[in-house]
Amino acid sequence: MFCVFNKQKIYSYIIASSTVILLLAASIMFAGDKMETMEMSSGTGKLVPIYDVETPKQRISITINCAWNADDIDQILKILDQRNVKVTFFMVGDWVDKYGEYVKKIAEAGHEIANHSDTHAHVNKLSYEQNVEEVQKCSEKIKKLTGQDVKLYRPPYGEYNDTVIKSATDNGYKVIQWSVDTLDYQGLDEGQMNDRINQKLKNGSIVLMHNGTENTASSLDGIIKNIQDKGYNIVKVSELIYNEGYEIDANGTQRLK
Repeated sequence: MFCVFNKQKIYSYIIASSTVILLLAASIMFAGDKMETMEMSSGTGKLVPIYDVETPKQRISITINCAWNADDIDQILKILDQRNVKVTFFMVGDWVDKYGEYVKKIAEAGHEIANHSDTHAHVNKLSYEQNVEEVQKCSEKIKKLTGQDVKLYRPPYGEYNDTVIKSATDNGYKVIQWSVDTLDYQGLDEGQMNDRINQKLKNGSIVLMHNGTENTASSLDGIIKNIQDKGYNIVKVSELIYNEGYEIDANGTQRLK
């Protein structure tokens, strides 16, 4: 009886040890599968979007959100063409529905088109599935008009949480914020906007502007000149950011590892 009892204990130890080993292996495999998503982590466990880029190159991006009217698009495109500058337009799906001819004009002019959600909802209040739908619907509308696949996303109102970011990154999008806010939507004039830009502009900055405001179109030429006079090259967001081998710190700065 004594020998039988010891054998049973040994068998139990072997089974328990094997179970622990299998669980550890599964955990390692699961962590590997999630590595790409966790690359977006700030190191604190919170997912963060890209606010700016650490780069030795003296270049920045101008981004224009399109969510209101399209009254100034022709003027904006004319100025960008005269300055030989390409920017990134973040479009809301509802705006795309209303102003399809301008979506095509922007694409034909060689500018980058990006996603600003379908309905400009408060995405922090939405579920993972609802966030995915907001992004996918907008991209589908853009592709139908332009044939372009959209892979950059900017959440409305600058809102985000882990659910918002994960719903986008899981579907192949990079989430883009900004590091320089012109506050053009508040009616600032050219001088006031340039003052704000001058305070924060540096290599890798992402500048936020909007169409459909009081002074954006009339101020754009002067703003571009101000930036170029400082020696900066203005490029599309996709040309500014890194696509692989990067990390994003707690402040949203994307840098190479």
